[in-house]
Amino acid sequence: MFFDFQYILFIAPALLLALWAQYRVKATYAEASQVPAPLSGAAAARHILDSAHLNNIEIEQIPGQLTDHYDSQAKVLRLSPEVYQGRSMASVGIAAHEAGHALQDAQAYAPLVVRNAAVPAASFGSGAGIWMIILGFLLHIPALAWAGVAVFACVVFFQLVNLPVEFNASSRAKAQLVDLGIINADEMQYVNRVLNAAAWTYVAATLQSIMILLYYVLRLNNSRD
Repeated sequence: MFFDFQYILFIAPALLLALWAQYRVKATYAEASQVPAPLSGAAAARHILDSAHLNNIEIEQIPGQLTDHYDSQAKVLRLSPEVYQGRSMASVGIAAHEAGHALQDAQAYAPLVVRNAAVPAASFGSGAGIWMIILGFLLHIPALAWAGVAVFACVVFFQLVNLPVEFNASSRAKAQLVDLGIINADEMQYVNRVLNAAAWTYVAATLQSIMILLYYVLRLNNSRD
C-alpha cells in the first residue's frame, strides 16, 4: 500500500500535538474570554497601530471564529466578530497579535518578508508536491517522485520560516499591550495562555510537514535498494 503503517507512525506525533494544541487554544480562549478588558479587540488593535503611526492600516470585521489575520498586500487587519467586538483578554490578545504582524510588515521584518515571498511556492507545493510523489510511485517514475519531494520541501521551508514570524508577533503584542497601558502586567497571564497555546498549533503544523517529507524521502531511498 502507498500509505502504509509507517506513514501513520511518522505523522502520529504531529497529529497528536495538533489535537492537543487545538484543545488548548479552545480552552484558553474560553477562559480568557471571561476576563474583561478595558477595550475591544478592534480598539486595542487600533491603539497599537496608531501608536506606531500606522493610521493607514484599516481594521475590518470578517465572518467566522478565530479567522483573524493581517493581509500584508491589502494592508488590512481582519478580525472575527468575537475578537473585533469583544472586550476580553482573549479578544485584545488575538487582536494585538495580528497588529504585531502589521508592525512587522511596516518594519520589513526579514522573516516576514521571506515568508510572504515563499507563499506561492508553498501553496503550489502543498497540493502538487504530494500528487507528484504519488504519481511517481504509481507510475514507477522515481524522478517524478523526487521532483515532488523537492516541491513539497517548499511547504516545510514556509512552515519553518513562519515560526519566528508568529513568535515575534506574539512578543510584540505582549509588549505593546503593557507598554500602552491596555492591560496591566498581572492580566498578561491570560493573554500569555492564549498566544502560547496558539503557538503550539504552528509548531504542530511544522512538525507534520517535516515528518511527511522525511517519510517520502525514506520511501524513495528504500525503493532504490
